[in-house]
Amino acid sequence: MRRQDKVITDYGLIETILKDERICRIALCDWEKPYLVPMVFGYHDGYLYLHSATEGKKIDLLRMNNQICFEVESGVEVIPGEEPSNWRIKYYSVIGFGKAYLIEEPEEKRKALNIIMRKFTKENQEYPGEMLRVIEVIKVVIEEMTGKKSEI
Repeated sequence: MRRQDKVITDYGLIETILKDERICRIALCDWEKPYLVPMVFGYHDGYLYLHSATEGKKIDLLRMNNQICFEVESGVEVIPGEEPSNWRIKYYSVIGFGKAYLIEEPEEKRKALNIIMRKFTKENQEYPGEMLRVIEVIKVVIEEMTGKKSEI
């Protein structure tokens, strides 16, 4: 990272951002051009969890190439200045790389979905077998991630 003064060196802060925020962006590639999609996600024990329909561009791309890049941001605030060159942005962000795998086992799917739902409710939800058959649940094994901040 070019600006070492902006690096988040506290791994706990990176994990807090991932645990607290609800939306991430994942970048996929079909070998020719990138594809970026915002998604609701969960984070637990070094893994990201996502869910999706069983068909569509995102799933097609993951099946072709399971390498992804993800981004999560937190606390974004624009600070106006007197002149355009004096405007600032306060933020925290995490960018990472990993490999995405489709979860097949129903009980593992249920656990992953509850990790995602904890962003919205503290209670575990019920997921009937039929529901689990019509959605994909994705586990991202994070291989590398960095945090960046601008606290102004």
